[in-house]
Amino acid sequence: MIRSRLIHRRYQSMPASMSESRLELRQLRYFAAVAEEKHFGRAAARLHMTQPPLSQAIAALEEMLGTPLFLRTKRSVALTPAGVALLPEAQRILQQAAALPDLVRRAASGASGLLSLSFISTADYSILPPLLQRFRARYPQVQIDLREATTDIQLEDLMQGKIDAGLLLPPLPEKAAAVLDCRPVLSEPLIAALPQGAARGRGPVSLKSLRELPLIIFPRRISPAFHDTILSCFRDAGVTPHIGQEAIQMQTIVGLVSAGMGMALVPQSVSNLKRPGVDYRPLSDPTPQIQTGLAWRRDSQSTVLRALLELLDTPA
Repeated sequence: MIRSRLIHRRYQSMPASMSESRLELRQLRYFAAVAEEKHFGRAAARLHMTQPPLSQAIAALEEMLGTPLFLRTKRSVALTPAGVALLPEAQRILQQAAALPDLVRRAASGASGLLSLSFISTADYSILPPLLQRFRARYPQVQIDLREATTDIQLEDLMQGKIDAGLLLPPLPEKAAAVLDCRPVLSEPLIAALPQGAARGRGPVSLKSLRELPLIIFPRRISPAFHDTILSCFRDAGVTPHIGQEAIQMQTIVGLVSAGMGMALVPQSVSNLKRPGVDYRPLSDPTPQIQTGLAWRRDSQSTVLRALLELLDTPA
């Protein structure tokens, strides 16, 4: 006890430059070993060093911190209140430091990190759930930031680097194609979403038989190519549709059909969205295939994005 008091008085007169020294992991490792072993000799053996340099290192740490960490007698070593407070923090820092190499390796391989992924509403009824399931099973340490957005908003976010990738409706406009890459992930036909009772039977329907129904469609600015594809279906069938309502989200479009406001042409996967009063029917007219694509910045350095692209190359 006399020695501890003498050491404490010496710390009170310590130069300011000494107290401003930086802690090193090595010092924390030495401190934790002595605190856990409660014996300098055993701690030195555990650290594969001799006892004198360990004792000197602990004394230097105490001098730097400005307070004793151990109460020393000839037979025992005990922690001071300051040592008790330091020990769990030192152990936590050492554990985190030990985990850093694995963290870096996982981040470099795409096995950890953050993936920001946007998606159109139709992807929620088709490609998105199984894709997320597969990705999470393979890369459980990756955090996924999901954002539902229309194709036009996704393209803007991708161009500005706000998201890593987006499930959207191709093709890419010329300006975006100069910066982005896109690959198809799903191809499906268009079908008719009709108010209940609008068509007889249960089989395919023709657009001519539906000519009296107003068309519910999204604004052309959302996805010009998809918008034009829908209208071309009517044109090829010799029908001029009357656009009764416009809505941005596919859920809203189907909701308006359910309310009897008109009909819509939707990707086949939207039939997974069950709404009372909606009858999904295939078309007897020639039907184009609607693509869903994954787009990303060509210059992206994201290893997590690379892991996602590699997953898409792997059979499910």
